[in-house]
Amino acid sequence: MSAIGDTILTLPVACALRDQFPESKIFWVVEEKSSPVVHRHDAVDEVVILDRGWFTSPSRLRSARQQLRSLRCDVAIDCQGMTKSGLACLLSGAKHRIGYLGKQARELSRWFSNVRVEPVFHHLTDRSLELLTPLGIHSPAVRWDLPIPGPAKAWAERYRNTIPASRVAIMNPGATWHSKRWLPERFGATARYLRDRYGYTTVAVWGTSLDRAMASDIVATSNGAAILAPDTDLHHLAALIGTADLFLSNDTGPLHMAVAVGTPTIGLYGATRPGDSGPYGQTAIQMAYESGSSRQRRNASNAAMCAIGVEHVCEAVDALEQQQRFLVAA
Repeated sequence: MSAIGDTILTLPVACALRDQFPESKIFWVVEEKSSPVVHRHDAVDEVVILDRGWFTSPSRLRSARQQLRSLRCDVAIDCQGMTKSGLACLLSGAKHRIGYLGKQARELSRWFSNVRVEPVFHHLTDRSLELLTPLGIHSPAVRWDLPIPGPAKAWAERYRNTIPASRVAIMNPGATWHSKRWLPERFGATARYLRDRYGYTTVAVWGTSLDRAMASDIVATSNGAAILAPDTDLHHLAALIGTADLFLSNDTGPLHMAVAVGTPTIGLYGATRPGDSGPYGQTAIQMAYESGSSRQRRNASNAAMCAIGVEHVCEAVDALEQQQRFLVAA
């Protein structure tokens, strides 16, 4: 409900529901941080925003319950399998509350659903779509339809036209966990390779002040191969990524945004597994894994990420370039 990447990875659920039930009313319950990636989505009638910490006091729970009950839903689907997402489904008063059975039902979520599905697949997108089987939806086509306003697209095209290179790569060094972050100087070295081998100019994007510092380090170590992106919100970032020829990132929201807008993507993994949250249908690199609970992996060092060398990423770039040349030739 708050993670941008998880929200994007679940967009195909809304698309599949809309295709199966074109006359239905579909609500998406989310927290403010992630709401821009579903706002004005073609498959969603209304985005319902719950305040951060809505579940932390009796008065907030009562307010959330009133807000959710007013939707008068018949079915609630808990795609995240966490306590707060399952609780939101329960508070909605929906007669049918679909959730996970087995290890994907984390924390207290299993107690809040009354229709349970044990997923076969591991990836968040695939297992979320499996929750639709009780509704008669089986193996739907995966599409994202990420909403990007026209003005954001126009801005991105104007910015892209200021870059003289024929090809543009975007690098995103940020991540919510330190254990997910690759070293900025390795991004910088990769930017040099992209320029020297394939003629790319690299744009280093950022969100927080820490992200900006890392993006600036990419620029500083790229020997002129990379430039710093301007400040962007989620809509402008998505539009900018959509103009790029390649996107390289740690496991974080913009990585999944790149997949959703159709940009060739390479994801770097250490504290999470590509099989669970990789760039869907795209390239992922993992050389080591931080084992342990989610909290342990969150608080770990980035040693597993450091196992990924520049040479590994350059090899993945080469393979992607070869694949694209083959497709053009075919």
